[in-house]
Amino acid sequence: MHWKTVVAAALTVVTMSACTTSPTGRGQLMLISPDAAIVESRKAYLSTVGELDANDQLLDDPLVADRVATITGRLVTEAIAQNPRTRDWEWSVALIDDPDTVNAWAMAGGRMAVYTGLLEKLELTDAEFAHIMGHEIAHALANHTAERMSRAIATNLGIAVVGATSRTPEITTTGAVLAAKFALELPNSRTAESEADEIGIELATRAGYAPEAAVTLWQKMGALGGPRPAEFLSTHPSPENRQAALAKLADKVRKLNPDGRLSAVHPVAIIQDGESQQGS
Repeated sequence: MHWKTVVAAALTVVTMSACTTSPTGRGQLMLISPDAAIVESRKAYLSTVGELDANDQLLDDPLVADRVATITGRLVTEAIAQNPRTRDWEWSVALIDDPDTVNAWAMAGGRMAVYTGLLEKLELTDAEFAHIMGHEIAHALANHTAERMSRAIATNLGIAVVGATSRTPEITTTGAVLAAKFALELPNSRTAESEADEIGIELATRAGYAPEAAVTLWQKMGALGGPRPAEFLSTHPSPENRQAALAKLADKVRKLNPDGRLSAVHPVAIIQDGESQQGS
């Protein structure tokens, strides 16, 4: 049997046995369970935070920490209300002191990070920052980490099968190395990014932040120039398309909290300068 047929057959069997549905009804490939992704994410997060601390890259700014904890805590309150399974997650945000990087990210289990460049270069309002964090929380709620890891495993499976059916055993080893790299570095798909926008704008609106701020956020993103563009822009949909999509979503979700009532603040651990401090 030709190796391409073997690969296709193997991936088809795995795909058929591991499909789930996202919160928006999208089919997802899941070769690793969300619970397993949370366990592995915790290990990766602690390792990453440890390296940042060792390199003196964690911020020491109580005012920023309090702002991040308060805004994120309101979003987490709504995330738990909509997804009770997340109540016991170890919700946390690492503050990375890097004024040149405009980025934020999330791992499975509610572990997140924010770069100071995001706050400084964009001069975000509280509502705009809430939409950033709502988007990141949405990635966790929609099991995008497990989905990304599954894509890496699927890639590794294909390479492993090729290695097993070829006369070059080194391919199998190379496949394992690539899969490990992909699991850590593979970005979310644009489909997942759009899905996080949809879930995130709803969370931010429920938490009391104006949905229109999601549009002004991406206007700022689109206007950002310089030699180091925002990390978000490398894999996310174009700012122009995103603004149009978010404007439509804003009209849709506004009715969820027309008075802009602010939610209660759920405790969130803020990791800064070698310490983890519980938020408000």
